[in-house]
This record gives sequence, structure tokens and C-alpha cells, in this order.
Amino acid sequence: MHIAWTSFLLALVVITIVPGPDFVLVTGNAVRGVRLGALTALGVVTGLLVHAVLATLGLSALVAAAPAALWAVKAIGAAYLLYLGVMTLRSRGATAAPPRSEKSVFLRGMLCDLLNPKVMLTFLSLIPQAMDPAAPPLPQAALLSAVTVGVFAAFWTCVVPTAGRLARLLARPGVRPVFERLCGAALIGMAASVLAV
Repeated sequence: MHIAWTSFLLALVVITIVPGPDFVLVTGNAVRGVRLGALTALGVVTGLLVHAVLATLGLSALVAAAPAALWAVKAIGAAYLLYLGVMTLRSRGATAAPPRSEKSVFLRGMLCDLLNPKVMLTFLSLIPQAMDPAAPPLPQAALLSAVTVGVFAAFWTCVVPTAGRLARLLARPGVRPVFERLCGAALIGMAASVLAV
């Protein structure tokens, strides 16, 4: 089995470090507390795991192949990002609408990832290109999907504590509102970009 590990890992690292909705949500919660950031990141990784399983089983390919289904996923994802962005802009003293519980923080992270069609399309475009066409596809898809989830999980273990350290900077007068506006505007902009793809 000859998996194209070098090109796969290079592309995966680039995809991982480019900020997206998950990054904005995780860092926004992490500056409110490392535990909140960690729970959000755990929700995101759980969403990734669901995408990985669906892609491995071929279900994501069916959705991507049906224009109406793919558009519905995009519309729901964009609406959710728009909701998060608006709530962030309306909040005061928090980088997102104050969660009622730790469970809700986890669910927000998971939904943000699950409803992001770009994540689904990443699994559908990146993983097949790295696979050996002469080898059985299912074990390769499972392995590459597991590596993808693992790389993202490792990334979040670095991001959450780093973002948590920003809390002191954001405690300064006038800094936090600017950060909140940037996070809200980023989420709204990403909602528009989801529909544009």
C-alpha cells in the first residue's frame, strides 16, 4: 500500500493552521477560560470524527454528489455561523453568547464543525488523492481519516492554552470589545463564504 504521505501531510498541515469558523469559536471561548476552550475544541474534534466516519463509509460522497443536499448543508451551516456571529457582536463581556452549561459549549463546537461543508469537502478531496488506487479503499480511508482527526486534535492542544493566555491582554479596557467585534465579523464573513463556495 503506497499512500502519498508527504503531500497528504503537507496539505493537511496547511488546512489545519488556516483559521476557519472552528478556530474563531475555540479561541473566542478559550479567552474566557481554558476549560471552555478545551470543551469547544473537544466538540470540534467530535464533529471531525463524525465527518471522518461518514467519509470513510462513503455517505459524505453521496451528499456532495446531490446538489440539493449539498446546498441544504451549506445553507444550514451558513445560518448557524451567522447566528454565532450576530450573538458574538451583541454580547458584552463575552466572546460569544454566554453558554448555559459546559454541555452547550461542547455542542456549539460540534455543530460548528458538523455544519461546515468545507470540512466535509476536505475529507472528500484530500483523502482520496492520497490513497493507493491498487489497494483496498476502506482501510486507507479509515487510516487517513484517523490521522486527519489526530492532527487537528494536536493542533487544538496547542491553540487552547495559547488563546487562554490572551485573557490578560483582553482584560485591558477597550481591548475586549474590539476582539469581540473581530470574532463576530469573522464568523459572519465565513457564513457568507460558505454559501459562495
